Amino acid sequence: MAPSPSKKRLIGYARVSTEDQATEAQLDELKAAGCEVIHQEHGSGAARARPVLSGLLRDIGKDEVLVVVRLDRLARSVSHLLEVIEALEAKGAHFRSLRDPIDTSTPQGMFSLQVLGAVAQLERSLISERTKAGIKAAHARGKKSGNPGLRERRPEAIRKVALARDKVYLSDLLTTANAFLPTVRQMRPQHSWEDVVQVLNNKGQRWSVERLRRSVRRLVKERIVDPALIGRAPRRTPDDRLLTLVAGIAMADPELSLREIGAQLERMRERTPRGGVRWSASSVKQQLDRARKLGLALPASRQSTV
Repeated sequence: MAPSPSKKRLIGYARVSTEDQATEAQLDELKAAGCEVIHQEHGSGAARARPVLSGLLRDIGKDEVLVVVRLDRLARSVSHLLEVIEALEAKGAHFRSLRDPIDTSTPQGMFSLQVLGAVAQLERSLISERTKAGIKAAHARGKKSGNPGLRERRPEAIRKVALARDKVYLSDLLTTANAFLPTVRQMRPQHSWEDVVQVLNNKGQRWSVERLRRSVRRLVKERIVDPALIGRAPRRTPDDRLLTLVAGIAMADPELSLREIGAQLERMRERTPRGGVRWSASSVKQQLDRARKLGLALPASRQSTV
């Protein structure tokens, strides 16, 4: 009989709306489900700031499972739920809701998640249609849409809207930082922004150089990350750039095998030192060995070639 697969580590997350609400019921269900560690957070469902959740998403490991009792304990909306799950997928982790048919480690759970995504898209479309209809009706009655203060260019109204938008931007940035920040910290400033964007986008993310640079600069401004991340990348010869790029990929995800690093380089359309388009495990190993001789901080040893 074949050995059974290793059991995934379950990590619980419990949230209550106010400080005087008890989390005992959630804790009991999460413990009964087999959660080894349970993180507790206090805050309303609509609150964007979730420091406990942000820390959990930052520290969760590959193949670990984030478990909640109900979906409303985790996310403030379907779109927020999808953002959290995308952040987990970027770390190689999974998500499970005990009272909902969501378990991203199973085909059935992924199907339910896809249905939720379709519902979220429909919800956004309906809201957009209702908003357009409301504006059209208001115009027919002779009313002007929008904020009167903004239409009249009142400084206090403009400042208030700008502050509100900035607060939302920062909150969304903190929520999603766990998906991109570890790679940025590993690669910057030794690598160019273009190289970092290539590595992130090969993980399924969607970044432009300017948007990533702006996001990191904002985190620096908030004193969340080291200002050195936005320093100027050193100029490199083509050979040096290729070497440090291979090393950067290895440092960003130490679990990658030599063949997986090679496959990523091929997707990035990086040519081998001899100009070829196919990367062998030995070619990747040669670059990593050179990087170690030059003193780059790489994992102690590269794992298998497969």
